[in-house]
Amino acid sequence: MNQRWRADLALVANTLIWGATFTTVKDALADASPVLFVAVRFGLASVVLLLIYGRKLNWHTLLPGMAVGSLLFSGYAFQTAGLRFTTASKSAFITGLTIPMVPLLSSVVYRRRPRLAEVAGVLAATVGMALMTLEDFNLQVNPGDALTVLCAVAFAGHIVALGYFSNRAISRGDGFEALAVWQVVTAAALGWLSFRGLDTPHWHMSNGLGIALAITGLLATALAFTVQAWAQRYTTPTRTALIYSLEPVFAWMFSWLLTGELLSRRATLGAVLILAGILLVEMKLKPVVQHPTDGKVALPEV
Repeated sequence: MNQRWRADLALVANTLIWGATFTTVKDALADASPVLFVAVRFGLASVVLLLIYGRKLNWHTLLPGMAVGSLLFSGYAFQTAGLRFTTASKSAFITGLTIPMVPLLSSVVYRRRPRLAEVAGVLAATVGMALMTLEDFNLQVNPGDALTVLCAVAFAGHIVALGYFSNRAISRGDGFEALAVWQVVTAAALGWLSFRGLDTPHWHMSNGLGIALAITGLLATALAFTVQAWAQRYTTPTRTALIYSLEPVFAWMFSWLLTGELLSRRATLGAVLILAGILLVEMKLKPVVQHPTDGKVALPEV
């Protein structure tokens, strides 16, 4: 198995973790305000990553890590603020617009036009996301929707920027670990600095909240974002976004296992379209450009 497939499978594992934690986090937010939960979650992950990779930190990756971490936190902040004014289903769909935004941003950064298979895959996954997440097709736009669009832009920027800086780190002989640590530490710091202004903080420690923090802090943050920093050296931003579109599919799968929740016909069609979109890109005949490891940086396909 080549590195590209290993990287894509690692990102699938990330998406599986995030989908599995959806119900846990939803229940935990009854005992904690969203931004404060994010701040504690990233704070816990920061402590763990600093203990593991503290010796690998370097100043070369500080500014790139801060830039990537700022985009990561901005995505969470805009999403949380937007939820005050829009529905959860509409927020989930608009956040899913990250999928088509990634190839657009990538085409600007790398000056490469997306391939036809990638365009078709992105469109299929976006329609699938709409079918899975939207309860209705109300096109009325409110302030919450606008804030959530900014959330999608931030998450798309995070994927593209992380791929770009991970690739540049190779040319300097830097490991992915330092970039992973700096981005998580930055997101944690921004969370602690802003949680009072972004929502009404409340905190009631409970067993469910403690379990949610342990799972999200260790697996869904420390592990997942370290894995992403490694994986994006070998795969493209567009494939990363498409793989992450599997999150609502995995979220439903675990909801079905835990609560017996069934998908409607429309949502089932959406899940099929998401899978089809990923397969269109993964199974295209022409191989992708591999990121080199000899110190030279190549422009990846969008």
